[in-house]
Amino acid sequence: MRLTIFSIVLFFQVWTLKGQTSLKEINLNNGKYTVGFKHYTITDSTRTYRIHNEFNNQIINRPIPISIWYPTTIKKNNSKQLAVLDYLEILKEEEEWKNLPNEFLLDWFPYLWNTPENKAHLSEKVIAFSNSAFLDGKFPVIVYAPSYQATSIENFALFEYLASNGFVVISSPSRGTDTRLMEGGTTKDMETQSRDVAFLLKEIHKYKNIDLDRIALMGFSFGGLSNSITIMKHKKISAIVSLDGTERYNYSVLEKSPYFNLDNFTVPYIHFAQKEIPEEVLTSDKIPAELNYKFQLYDSLQYSNAYSYRFHDLTHSYFSTFGVLFANRDKRQDKSDAKIMASYKLLSEHTLQFLNATLKNDKYAKQFIENSPDKNGFSDTFISKKMKQANTIKFDYKHFNDLAFTQDYQDLIPLYKRTISKHPEIELQEGMLNTLGLQLSFNSKKIEHSINVFLLALHIYPKSANLYDSLAETYLHNRDFKNAISNYRKSLELNPENQNAIDKLKQLNKYIK
Repeated sequence: MRLTIFSIVLFFQVWTLKGQTSLKEINLNNGKYTVGFKHYTITDSTRTYRIHNEFNNQIINRPIPISIWYPTTIKKNNSKQLAVLDYLEILKEEEEWKNLPNEFLLDWFPYLWNTPENKAHLSEKVIAFSNSAFLDGKFPVIVYAPSYQATSIENFALFEYLASNGFVVISSPSRGTDTRLMEGGTTKDMETQSRDVAFLLKEIHKYKNIDLDRIALMGFSFGGLSNSITIMKHKKISAIVSLDGTERYNYSVLEKSPYFNLDNFTVPYIHFAQKEIPEEVLTSDKIPAELNYKFQLYDSLQYSNAYSYRFHDLTHSYFSTFGVLFANRDKRQDKSDAKIMASYKLLSEHTLQFLNATLKNDKYAKQFIENSPDKNGFSDTFISKKMKQANTIKFDYKHFNDLAFTQDYQDLIPLYKRTISKHPEIELQEGMLNTLGLQLSFNSKKIEHSINVFLLALHIYPKSANLYDSLAETYLHNRDFKNAISNYRKSLELNPENQNAIDKLKQLNKYIK
């Protein structure tokens, strides 16, 4: 009897702490696009994997379950509006319990809990439709990295909201290197998830409706840490969103990566942080107090426009749809359900504005992310903000070559004079210019480009016998014998021992008049 009474009391205590939320009450103001959704699994044949729950030694190619949300057109005969339960079917698959009966869902997974409130969520309709085609057009894409060992659909309400506003969102689950289980948030775990993100960056090339010049990364918790290292490896990303990312809490894991290089972190970065952790929680859970104020990545960034927001009514769990709907409330620190839902809505709206600014170049959104919260109509009791502008990246020969390429390698000397006046520190090394000129000369369609590079090089290094020799080679390759002879002679004047020029002039003697 005592055990039964204890169980009832425990259940009552847990139940009273459950959230009473709903998608309807979150009240996201979705955009103009109908949202499509599909889920499928492909394999990465470059890596192996073992199904943990099968308790055998069978090795397979690494499965990559993929969930994708997108602007859509509805097929009236086949399209189906989804419910929360449809997403939880995907959760079962990704947790490797695909055949688990649905009646066990809320009892089986420890982060769901079987309560009347959570049962009510299962039948809630979401805004996404299955079996629907991509809308015509080109849409920017967000590649999402979930939290530690979490499912691809953990933030489905945010994903639907972004898709309804003209974005594609693609996600895969967070899994360990060899099985679904991770090691504990190690650098190896981070690198594995980063590689899964890289796999999605390859997968998006299959979709003609995705604009591959407008890509952002977004991650929650451990996914934010993995994205931070991905951004240092991948140069085609335009922005990064961190939903209380672990790069704030476990920066040392990031530093241990062989790819760690803050100079490569140059894109706009926004970090949304949880409320300050109360002293009671810090003490009882043995959490270092510095986590309330220390943010080493944000503080260390030099070449990124960085934004840091703190949501004063959100603890860590509620930066995901799953957390808002299903997570237990912590009576020591959590706010009311109404404040949690209002803050999650605010989080979603700020995420949208940041992505509109960085991927769509939207003027209103760009002003929004530069404004203080009060200028955008939000009290500092809900949200606070700090930001910093990127330092100017040192202008080097690669940047100059980008400018030269943009103007088709024409008028390079005037371009150099303008550049040197703005960036007096720039140094265009003779060897680099010589190599570039020769590389261009081997392409018959770029002979003129090559000549222009050599003329610029000789403007900077007028006494270089080697540059005159290379320019002569370019003219010779183009069968412009007169200019070839002239430049070989100039090379010999500067270096009488230039055997190549001596030999070539002998061969060209028949053209000398």
